[in-house]
Amino acid sequence: MSGTPAGARPGSGGIAERVAALAGAAVAGVRPVGGGDVCDAHRIALSDGRTVFAKTLHPAPEGFFAAEAAGLELLASTGTVAVPRVLAAGADVLLLEWIEPGRADAAQAERLGRDLAALHSTPAPAWGNPDPSRPAYLGPVPLPSPARPPAAPEDWPAFHAEWRLLPLLRRAVDAGGIRGGDARDVERLCEELCADPGDGTGPSGPPQPPAVIHGDLWSGNVHWSADGRARLIGPAAQGGHPETDLGMLELFGCPRLERLLAAYEEVRPLPGRRKRLPLHQLQHLLVHAVLFGPGYGARCGAAARAALG
Repeated sequence: MSGTPAGARPGSGGIAERVAALAGAAVAGVRPVGGGDVCDAHRIALSDGRTVFAKTLHPAPEGFFAAEAAGLELLASTGTVAVPRVLAAGADVLLLEWIEPGRADAAQAERLGRDLAALHSTPAPAWGNPDPSRPAYLGPVPLPSPARPPAAPEDWPAFHAEWRLLPLLRRAVDAGGIRGGDARDVERLCEELCADPGDGTGPSGPPQPPAVIHGDLWSGNVHWSADGRARLIGPAAQGGHPETDLGMLELFGCPRLERLLAAYEEVRPLPGRRKRLPLHQLQHLLVHAVLFGPGYGARCGAAARAALG
């Protein structure tokens, strides 16, 4: 997620004690690091010589870091993209291996583009969260899934409308983050998606089977590394539509984005994707309307109207 809601940043009090309990070693040093927006982040030196990354949020939503850890492990299991190794997950702390940061160069961007194409070619068993009983999170906002998630390619438009866009729209309306006309246009798009046969003739475009996606792939969740291979962090990993990941990368910009996308499309071409871009950015715009207000609500309305054509 990009942006920081007022009052959302937790303090670091007690971080040493919480990390020591999870790591099984005393903490020798704590240094705050940048890059996080909802959580605080720290470089932790342990007394046994290890260096780890700690991400904290207090209080955190129930299952918040467990969901992130499960997402990282799902991404790692595909053997496609690189992620930090999960060391431990507590109620309000996530411990990962420390990856030394590096420069966002063309070679890393091109490799990441190819790795993402491979990730998006990895089938998922169904649309939505790997464990339907546990939500994924976009920032602090939960993403639920049905108890019996659909799995057919033609199911995506209605799934996306009913389980992603409409719940977020309701939250945005309740929070005052989107106003009448813009909200009605998002509803109108959802009606079109629910009626979309999923055969390529509706607004969703060509049918797409569920694939493993990162789920929250803004530029802050790409960690450019000193070893020459970018790591993905902060996932809301699930069975989803690959163009959602690409749309999020474009929504707030990403270093070397043109090289990344060109390398991706060499492996996995997506004809007509530009036309579908507003649809795939709308979910994340709605989350931002929930958290940051009506400036994003206006962008939601514009994206819905563009998706409707």
